[in-house]
Amino acid sequence: MAAKETEIGSFFEIPIEHFPDRSARWLLQDKENVRGLVEIVANELVALLDFSQLAHLNRSFISDTLREQESDILFSVPFQSDSETDELLIYILIEHQSTVDVSMGFRVLFYMMQIWDSQRQEWESSNVPKSQWRLRPILPIVFYTGSQRWTTPLTLTALMDIPEVLTRFVPTYETLFLSVKETASSRLTQSDHPLGWLLAVLQKEDADKGSISDALLEALSHLNSLDTEQGDQRRRAIIYLLLLILHRRPVEEHEELITLVDRYTQGMEVETMAQSMAEVLIERGIERGIEQGIEQGIEQGETRAKHEAILKLLQFRFDTVPESVATRITSIQNSAQLDSLFEKVLVAENLDEIDW
Repeated sequence: MAAKETEIGSFFEIPIEHFPDRSARWLLQDKENVRGLVEIVANELVALLDFSQLAHLNRSFISDTLREQESDILFSVPFQSDSETDELLIYILIEHQSTVDVSMGFRVLFYMMQIWDSQRQEWESSNVPKSQWRLRPILPIVFYTGSQRWTTPLTLTALMDIPEVLTRFVPTYETLFLSVKETASSRLTQSDHPLGWLLAVLQKEDADKGSISDALLEALSHLNSLDTEQGDQRRRAIIYLLLLILHRRPVEEHEELITLVDRYTQGMEVETMAQSMAEVLIERGIERGIEQGIEQGIEQGETRAKHEAILKLLQFRFDTVPESVATRITSIQNSAQLDSLFEKVLVAENLDEIDW
């Protein structure tokens, strides 16, 4: 599947800090990259699955309160014809915050239960006899791009103080885990899959310019070896590298790193493409700056109006307002605090009763 201009443009509709999440989701929309991820975390399963028929299921199980720190993506993939099981679900939880969440094991199980419950609801709405109910197995993968070392087990017992004698009553399951920043680059690239080489570059997103340049050169040399039939995958990989440079590297490095990509990339107008991306990024940044300025201006206008209302109320109730009191009021910027102060002025018998 070719990377369309509308797909690329969507990267600039979001704040730069959301790039790790959005870029991971974008890469994994390519079924070949899902295969590459499974090759890294569970290579023994690859031969059992028919990735040519991988299907993206447009469902999310993340609550609105957690969308800032993680996202998820769900696929179905059939087993090869000689397998006893028809289909496997691959559930990928993309964790891109730098902090480690000790509740991850619980959350993974919670999301898996929601997947199975949605399957149950489908059976009930379709009047499928319970004797025919068969839950589809789920392969859970946590894809972590943060920099902090992950030391918390992905288990329920990580959230429990429990004696050994009771552990047999706690549900157990295995969750595949990939910490991109901690995993040795040799493991990421051992299968020589393009995704592994892209993740090896992502590892160096915060490194010095020399280190990320070396990682780019290594990745490009392997991307250039892809067959003609893999042209769409190669194009998506090159676009990802350009987006990574523009979103995650200092502005003063952009020209040099983009020139490096262009030098080792054949058949793509890399510099032209990167220039268009950079122009959109600048334009979106200006637009967001204007929007934030307008919002800030509105907030400041509301604050000034509340200052004036309190001062007028004070003058109406007590005739004169000492300069020290007026200064104290105008120094308050918290909207809720000003609302509370207005109510206090309204009921106070004199200035001394008011808790400023």
